[in-house]
Amino acid sequence: MLPKRAWTTTRKIVQTLSLLVFLVLFIAAPHSDWSGSLTNSFLRLDPLIGFANLLASRALVAGAALALVTLVLTLIFGKAWCGWICPLGTLLDLFSFERWRSVRVPPEGWRKVKYGILLVIIFAALLGNLTLLIFDPLTILVRTFTESFWPMLDRLVIFAETSLYRYPGLREGISSFDRLIRPSLFPLTPEDLRGAGIFVVVFFIIVLLNLVARRFWCRYLCPLGGLLGWISKLAIIRRRVGTECTGCALCVRDCPTGTINPELGYASDPAECTMCMDCLESCPVGATHFPVHLGLADFQSYDPDRRQVLLSVGAAIAGVGLLRMGSSTDRSASYLIRPPGTEEVDLMSACVRCGQCIRVCPTGGLHPAMTRAGIEGLWTPILIPRLGYCDYSCNACGESCPVNAIPTLSLEQKRVQVIGQAVIDQDRCIPWAEEQDCIVCEEMCPLPEKAIVLEVVEVNQVNGHTLTVQRPKVLVDRCIGCGICEYKCPVEGEAAIRVHVTGDLNHEVQFKAKSAV
Repeated sequence: MLPKRAWTTTRKIVQTLSLLVFLVLFIAAPHSDWSGSLTNSFLRLDPLIGFANLLASRALVAGAALALVTLVLTLIFGKAWCGWICPLGTLLDLFSFERWRSVRVPPEGWRKVKYGILLVIIFAALLGNLTLLIFDPLTILVRTFTESFWPMLDRLVIFAETSLYRYPGLREGISSFDRLIRPSLFPLTPEDLRGAGIFVVVFFIIVLLNLVARRFWCRYLCPLGGLLGWISKLAIIRRRVGTECTGCALCVRDCPTGTINPELGYASDPAECTMCMDCLESCPVGATHFPVHLGLADFQSYDPDRRQVLLSVGAAIAGVGLLRMGSSTDRSASYLIRPPGTEEVDLMSACVRCGQCIRVCPTGGLHPAMTRAGIEGLWTPILIPRLGYCDYSCNACGESCPVNAIPTLSLEQKRVQVIGQAVIDQDRCIPWAEEQDCIVCEEMCPLPEKAIVLEVVEVNQVNGHTLTVQRPKVLVDRCIGCGICEYKCPVEGEAAIRVHVTGDLNHEVQFKAKSAV
């Protein structure tokens, strides 16, 4: 048995290592020599993601069993995930704002909120909707790092390099950094940081809520904590207070979730206790113990009752209905290009909004949908070809998806997936509108049998001369909609060739196979 002070030290070491593992896997995700099943393992440890995806998609995803590890640990040690492993919880501990925190804390009834969010997520998932998984702590963290912190850090590094490069003595070191280290840390930063501000604001709101109460997010809002809390009611190892207790209340002061109740003999609710062991260290008489205990923990006033469950069902039904009514028109937009192999309905019922596919996209083409897919499709992945194309030699998005919302495809399978059709705007295309040669789109088309061909035409000019011009033409029976033509188009502003979505294009996959071998 460890000395009581050693427990908190051990917990802090585990928290630090857990956060470092999360960051290493995040950095490694875009690198092809790291397995997608390894880099998304943190997300697959999340039982809320796995359970909600199972309810919505009606399919058991390979690798979802990893979430059982978290569930088993919770049945044994209670909410140790929250106190020892969760990277967001670790960051909240780092920014506790203890000196500036309000003395008054919200009433206990506020704990109902996280259970309400959890119930709505579950019932909405039963109706095939996963929009509210935007509140899952791991998806929040991955999205924030992907869309905000890492691109911002990259720009900060660029600014520092630019400022320091003027000094000759530093140039060799900067060049070495760019050549040897930078590609590993920042393999790609999207040119357009869509939604970056939103993700930063959401994250800092979560952090700043610590000014109201320590670990405010964990106490009152986190749906994953709510799920693990329910399971912790059956935990084998729980906190107990012995007869040695003198009522000094030091444990109450130090408890990060405020679950120790002096009116109940300084007992705590296993559904709220994160097993941080701070109370063990603060107790001057050794009255705090963590023995084996079998049975169901007592019901608390803030635990969900029948009324809250019924309200959650109603909120889920009404919310999903409104989301779908508001999204039906937006989702039919011709520029709503999804990752290869996905069907719109299946993606909406399986995507957990984690942003992992966006993180690994080597061209920066995948971005979180803001309003283009409607509120129901909020933060689901869309391809914006003007910002980045779907690389013909890449299948990283499917391999990195923790719930198979984007199917895992071999390169041969991926290369025949039709995600759109390129259409030329003859009023903007240089050979068509200005009668000057431009063959960029034809040159860039990656298909062995080009989906864009050049037609040689003779154009009569006003001075009586005849000019020979090569005009591009899209062969719709070959085009897979990868978008590299739109990305590379030299026309300023909106490209002269754009990828559209027209119907269920993947029904044409079998006709593409021969041209993509």
